[in-house]
Amino acid sequence: DINTPGGPMHLTLAFNPSHLEIVNPVVEGSVRARQHRRKDRKGEQVLPVLIHGDAAVAGQGVVMETLNLSNTRGYGTGGTVHIVLNNQIGFTTSDPRDSRSTLYCTDVMKMVEAPIFHVNGDDPEASVMAIEIALDYRTQFKKDVVVDIVCFRKLGHNEQDEPMVTQPLMYKIINQHPGTRKLYADRLIAQGLIGPEDADKMVTGYRQALDAGTHTNKTILPNFKPPFAVDWSKYKNTKWNENDDTTLPLAELQMLADKLTTIPANFKIHPRVEKIIADRRLMGQGKMPVDWGMAENLAYASLLKDGFAVRISGQDSGRGTFFHRHAVLHDQNREKWDSGSYVPLSNIAPNQGDFVIIDSVLSEEAVLGFEYGYSTSEPNELVVWEAQFGDFANGAQVVIDQFIAAGEVKWGRICGLVMLLPHGYEGQGPEHSSGRPERYLQLCADNNIQVCIPATPVQMFFLLRRQMIRPYRKPLVIFTPKSLLRHKESVSPLAEFAESKFKAVNGEWDGDIKPENVKRVIVCSGKVFFDLREGRKARAIKDAAIVRIAQLYPFPHDEFQEQINLYRNAAEVLWCQEEPANQGAWYWIQRDLLRHMREDQILAYSTRPSSASPAVGYASLHNEQQKELVDAAFRPVTDNLVRSVQGTGRAARS
Repeated sequence: DINTPGGPMHLTLAFNPSHLEIVNPVVEGSVRARQHRRKDRKGEQVLPVLIHGDAAVAGQGVVMETLNLSNTRGYGTGGTVHIVLNNQIGFTTSDPRDSRSTLYCTDVMKMVEAPIFHVNGDDPEASVMAIEIALDYRTQFKKDVVVDIVCFRKLGHNEQDEPMVTQPLMYKIINQHPGTRKLYADRLIAQGLIGPEDADKMVTGYRQALDAGTHTNKTILPNFKPPFAVDWSKYKNTKWNENDDTTLPLAELQMLADKLTTIPANFKIHPRVEKIIADRRLMGQGKMPVDWGMAENLAYASLLKDGFAVRISGQDSGRGTFFHRHAVLHDQNREKWDSGSYVPLSNIAPNQGDFVIIDSVLSEEAVLGFEYGYSTSEPNELVVWEAQFGDFANGAQVVIDQFIAAGEVKWGRICGLVMLLPHGYEGQGPEHSSGRPERYLQLCADNNIQVCIPATPVQMFFLLRRQMIRPYRKPLVIFTPKSLLRHKESVSPLAEFAESKFKAVNGEWDGDIKPENVKRVIVCSGKVFFDLREGRKARAIKDAAIVRIAQLYPFPHDEFQEQINLYRNAAEVLWCQEEPANQGAWYWIQRDLLRHMREDQILAYSTRPSSASPAVGYASLHNEQQKELVDAAFRPVTDNLVRSVQGTGRAARS
């Protein structure tokens, strides 16, 4: 915090991993959150400043993606000041024939018609003037502006580098350069503004202050608390199952359902959507079981009523990729392209939290980075990013690895971002089946993230509510359903929303499966539960129980142990998943299952065969594999037994 003629100003430096330019959308998201907290809709109180390198600004695709966000409704921040430190040697490449295909490294900025000022870094006064012009432009026009400071690296890529090896011509010139400070000092002396010895005295005085540990900047305000500061202390050192009661009175659920299904007069919605809204009205009255789309909307409505803001973004998020959400309704008689929409979630209660849902640009990396940055600056808002299909998150893997999974451990940055990743094997082929749960499980450590696969609407409701109700802010990765959205058995009675909470482990559903008769416990997550249940019924099996794990990490040890203890006569535990054996949760979850099993129990598995591809490309082969993995879950254990060579310490039973 520093003092300025206009009053105190808070400066924040974003944590930046060594993945060039990836911090750009993170900064923009953080700025947008701070603007929202201040109700700064024009970007007059919070300013993003991005500092680029010349090679990175031309070479990294996230630069273009972030620029593409700048003038959109959901991601604009009222303009960004871009400063390019153009040292003319990206790593060891300075030849423009190799480093880019444009005349200037900043030419990418022309896509948003940003003014670009090229200035000589050896002229400090010209550089300052360029910055002042840029700030004036941004203040006046609320658009991006660029200052390209052309300079050089004295020591090459880093202090240990020897740039003469690859750039002898350039560094012959640089080694003869007296330095910017010396040039400026000589200029001031020639102008009579300082004496011949004053420059050296300034340097000596500055170094002495640094050695003494005193502030060289006298405008810093110590112990100043900014008026919009957020207290994050309540979210530190808390547990995932702490204060997680998310139930609501039935009357309140019915009231929220009524608000969600009330449409303005003379507002004509599409006939298919009209049927969905009519069904939701019946769900709210308890006359139909609640489906996934209604459960999700109820969760948002309940949080909004309690004063939490909700922000959702992703491709097709308003409608939902699978035609299930319908958070934004469209008047079929609209006559203007920019009017004629209605958002029920913005009309829940008089003093509700703000609700925004954004059909994002066709980007994963920049949009996910933006939402991460937003959530690290606002713990009181449910921030949700939804992938169109779960595997589309591949394009944002840098954000997941560097920020979402490791940000708290590396930098202490707490984050409550929710990722919705549609996942499930329905025969759609390699590109649209798996959300890649194995990748997220591999990143799990230090209680850094939460990985969940709900199988019923009520679980989704509790998951979303729990994310805000608890004093716990960790990224939440939810593998959401596709075909399960309309599965006749994957529904929940409204009463269940009022009398329970999220269950990380779900026990046997069917009352005719008696614990004392169970010989095998089948453990699974997500959609395959319904396939197994149907397969057991078709085979008239009564000695196999099905236990569903809805939270894979942090693993619910106590809850799972209760289930294992329930089946005292079970000699076998079998993990079943839709994914190939080398994917999904299998390799990760073995140790957790074995930790709770008795010494006389064996562990087996039923999966698709290991594969380099997430799924096969033919529906017939998909169906064949699906039938086989269900069959394997019930037939005698043979080659699908986990043996001691795999580190289990358990031998095969004869």
